[in-house]
Amino acid sequence: MTLAAPVLAEGGETPAPEGAMVYFANVADGDTVSSPVTVIFGLSGMGVAPAGVEKEATGHHHLLIDRPPLGMGEDGKEEMMMGLPSDENHRHFGGGQTQVTLDLAPGKHTLQLVMGDAGHVPHSVPVASDVITITVE
Repeated sequence: MTLAAPVLAEGGETPAPEGAMVYFANVADGDTVSSPVTVIFGLSGMGVAPAGVEKEATGHHHLLIDRPPLGMGEDGKEEMMMGLPSDENHRHFGGGQTQVTLDLAPGKHTLQLVMGDAGHVPHSVPVASDVITITVE
């Protein structure tokens, strides 16, 4: 199980609880899976609240797919990410969802979980998983 990652991003203003971790509960780095693949989000040390709900020690999940780790730009240089975009590489789970079923093309794919605050901004100390690589057959 992947629990924590070094994060280069600078987060927003919302504090994260000390020791909070987000991780993949059912897939691991190097796994080979079939599509569609269900990904279950694990979280410890904080709670889940829908986007727009400002409640201490909570956030909601975001899944980064096939992009550099949080805080790194496409060019490999460090970037400041204040708000997480919403597109095919940045999936938002603002309803408080804790899993998703993805239709991924065959081949290798990278995944990273990131917690966002009420406004989709990583916490002041970002809560992010390691980046994992899975292979879809």
